[in-house]
Amino acid sequence: MDHHIPSLRFAGAVPSRPHRVAAPPGLHRPPAAWRLLVVENDAHDAESLIRGLTRHGHSVERAETGRAALAGYQRADLVLLDLELPDLDGLEVCREVRSTCDIPVIAVTARATELDRVLGLQAGADDYLVKPYGFRELMARIDAVMRRIRPQPVATPVVAHGPLRIDSIAREVSVHGRRVEVTRKEFDLLYLLASQPGTVVPRHRIMRQVWGDSWSRRTLDTHVSSLRKKLGAGDWITTVRGVGLQFVRP
Repeated sequence: MDHHIPSLRFAGAVPSRPHRVAAPPGLHRPPAAWRLLVVENDAHDAESLIRGLTRHGHSVERAETGRAALAGYQRADLVLLDLELPDLDGLEVCREVRSTCDIPVIAVTARATELDRVLGLQAGADDYLVKPYGFRELMARIDAVMRRIRPQPVATPVVAHGPLRIDSIAREVSVHGRRVEVTRKEFDLLYLLASQPGTVVPRHRIMRQVWGDSWSRRTLDTHVSSLRKKLGAGDWITTVRGVGLQFVRP
């Protein structure tokens, strides 16, 4: 029988940085596992939710305040946002997140009127779930939002931008007809960025797609630096501070 997450109580909390709650040791993460940020100031309710999410293989961080959420949302694939927070209104947090990136946000709140739902969606939430709710419904909504927000891109055999040519079948890179020797990870990184020119790809998404679960800022920066040197003249890859990387057409 589906259990319900209890209605959350408003409780004051000292602002803090998000802290990571790792999945139980030895738990195999399924292909559809995500990095989730739970924004909830009530410790009991947050722990109950986090336990359920980690049992399903997801990696979870918790933020107790709106400010902590704004400091940590860029590390997540999806945000579960309570609108009742001790420092900032959840709608304000949602609008701030949406003004900087397209990360999916599901509002999880006791605010149940039609006007509340409308305001939440207008603030940028991708979905709106009223407490108390069934945990299976929450999981279904997370899966639905991720399918809708991030459909699998159609692979393009050859990506070409000016003198740069990337052949995904032969896994070769050339500039002005000159072959550029790249490592496997350098190729994967370049192809990922060049396949969506002009789009700022968040660091956490790059690390997930290219390196799996191995998170290292130094590893990514080293590969970007190496690619820039090998590709030569032209600012092909630019860094958007605090967000990610962007491939720029010549």
